[in-house]
Amino acid sequence: MSTTSRYFIQLSYNGTNFNGWQIQPNGITVQEELEKGLEILLGIQIGVTGCGRTDTGVHASQFYAHFDIDESVMVISCDQLKYKLNLFLPVSIVIHEIFKVKPDIHARFSAVSRTYRYQISTEKNPFSNGLTWFYHHPLDMEAMNRAAVILMEYNDFSCFSKTRTQVKTNLCTITKAFWEQDGSMLVFTITADRFLRNMVRAIVGTMLDVGREKISLDDFRKVIEGKNRSNAGFSVPPQGLFLLKVEYNDFIRAE
Repeated sequence: MSTTSRYFIQLSYNGTNFNGWQIQPNGITVQEELEKGLEILLGIQIGVTGCGRTDTGVHASQFYAHFDIDESVMVISCDQLKYKLNLFLPVSIVIHEIFKVKPDIHARFSAVSRTYRYQISTEKNPFSNGLTWFYHHPLDMEAMNRAAVILMEYNDFSCFSKTRTQVKTNLCTITKAFWEQDGSMLVFTITADRFLRNMVRAIVGTMLDVGREKISLDDFRKVIEGKNRSNAGFSVPPQGLFLLKVEYNDFIRAE
């Protein structure tokens, strides 16, 4: 009698040369590369489900995907599969771990929080090209951090979402949001239970308007309360954005 098991893959990727995570009709994606590798190594077509989407050019320091497979087909160990996948995949994708989970655990829907990081370089740097966004205007970091605190007072972020999306709700619970400076690098970190399409990039762009004193903190609050994307700031480019961390409850692994 055959038994189907679910496995998680923990990976990282540099999104510079990918059209995001999810398979697209035109353009190479991380999901496509991963499924191709699994099919070659396991001898059957394997569909993987990601913990979310990342857009073209966005990176992931930590990303999870799951796949289901009949145990009779899983003829190599998780460590062997990880080793062989890393040999097959391009250098821009790294597999950190493959492990069996409980059958009802879902890479996307079982996640309890996600953390994103946006990196801005205030000095031109050829070695961070593609991993940061170069932005040379002076910024009021204190005001931007006060705006970050304001974010956590709300849970409807329609103003920072792409329009005409298929989500049922624009409600999110933000538990952490702050700016910090590391030399010539400005870093924004934000944690929430879920994120809307384009949400982090729109938040950062609007906060930069606060930092440049184009809008006040009261204006920032009114943008959120207005729930209208056209009132918020521009979306910053994708190359400075990382999915930094995805968290699950500690009981997801199979016994």
